[in-house]
Amino acid sequence: MAAAALIALTLLRLVVAALVPLSPDEAYYWVWSRALAAGYPDHPPMVALWIRVGTLIAGDDALGIRLLGPLSVGIASIALFDAGECLLPGCRAGLRAAALLNATLLFGVGAVIMTPDTPLLFFWTCCLWASARLVCDGSAAWWLVIGFFAGLAMISKYTAAFLWLGIPLWLLITPALRPWLRRPAPWLGALLGIALFLPVVLWNAHYGWASFVRQGGRLEVWRPLDAARFLAELLLGQAGLVTPLVFAFCAGGMVVATRQSWRTGNPRWTLLASLTLPAVVVFVQHAFGDRVQGNWPAIIYPAAGIASAALQRPVWQRLERPALAIGVAMTLLAYAQAAFTLLPLPVRLDPTALRLSGWVGLADQVEKTRRREGASFVAADQYGLVSEFARLLPPDVPVIAIEPRWRLFNLPRFNPDGEVGLMVLNGRGGEATTIGEAQRRRGPDLIQSYRLQTISRPPLAVLLPRP
Repeated sequence: MAAAALIALTLLRLVVAALVPLSPDEAYYWVWSRALAAGYPDHPPMVALWIRVGTLIAGDDALGIRLLGPLSVGIASIALFDAGECLLPGCRAGLRAAALLNATLLFGVGAVIMTPDTPLLFFWTCCLWASARLVCDGSAAWWLVIGFFAGLAMISKYTAAFLWLGIPLWLLITPALRPWLRRPAPWLGALLGIALFLPVVLWNAHYGWASFVRQGGRLEVWRPLDAARFLAELLLGQAGLVTPLVFAFCAGGMVVATRQSWRTGNPRWTLLASLTLPAVVVFVQHAFGDRVQGNWPAIIYPAAGIASAALQRPVWQRLERPALAIGVAMTLLAYAQAAFTLLPLPVRLDPTALRLSGWVGLADQVEKTRRREGASFVAADQYGLVSEFARLLPPDVPVIAIEPRWRLFNLPRFNPDGEVGLMVLNGRGGEATTIGEAQRRRGPDLIQSYRLQTISRPPLAVLLPRP
């Protein structure tokens, strides 16, 4: 029944992935996939590689861009199931963990929206699985598998650094595992992971450590007076994204893993604690300076879901089915809202509308204005906005990116050669005269307005790829 449910859920996610419009970030990552490199201004390159593979299989539409998302979550669910059965046999740990995580909004929505978190969570879960297998059979070969998946996780998103903190911590705090430090296998696995990540380091070195500086700069913010607000947002946001009861299971599992690690030093429990607690501590610390984005703590939940199997009191057993039912219902509602606008929510209260709706209509308005003004190309002042135009405008219209970040991309420069283009501005318009306005709408509801201006000499002109 669990296998049949997973297959049905994966098929449903593929359908939703095909129906839901692309977000600006997804369009931006699609541009990455057409200019493959070892790094980008925001993240490592794995999301671009996944999109490139998906579009080669299923085309440049939404399904192709998102294809590997639902498939990877299905495979990760099997890996999580096996890891749970290895670590905590006899208490349905694998089944509970896989079921709980598939019932969350965080993983359910993440399965149908392609972001760097999608490959990160896949490789993170695979690394957890390989670590569990090491505990079960003790074969030194598993260290190479651990290093392989840890390296691929780092190529996905820098949050995978918590793997590189958690696995060594696991070795150091577990007396039974310390002898591994005198054997070559863990060090060879680490070298394999480092070798996989090395191209990202070299790309950053060539471009002034661009993405390292961008992501590392978040650690410097310190505003303790806002900590109470940020901590409340973190707690309530996670309870909403993971769904309240599943969040309670995972939080309870982390408490049990911490207690059992302290009392017993058992490598099964110390693994689960090492892959949850460091991230929790860092995210709480980060909340003393700035807001923690809702998707960042997603890496905590695979190990926390396994640990939740230790919650075997009758009250937890009675709550398991309601937790799954509520989570699945919330996820299905989110799918229906994104694909069909099921509920007539005000636009400002509907995150699916704010991110996904109205892009086709906006592109149509921009194209009509371009033709009326005789403009030969279209430019925009935001990376997500211009990436949407690269996807949606007619294929014979050059779409030009002008932000400084585009200097780091392997894309051809565009020379306007005296031609006049149309600039779409989300912010203030500068010195040029506004010639009109375009609007992004969901039906009669206004989502956002944009200023239209003519432009002849863009400060930086990079020609974006087209489908």
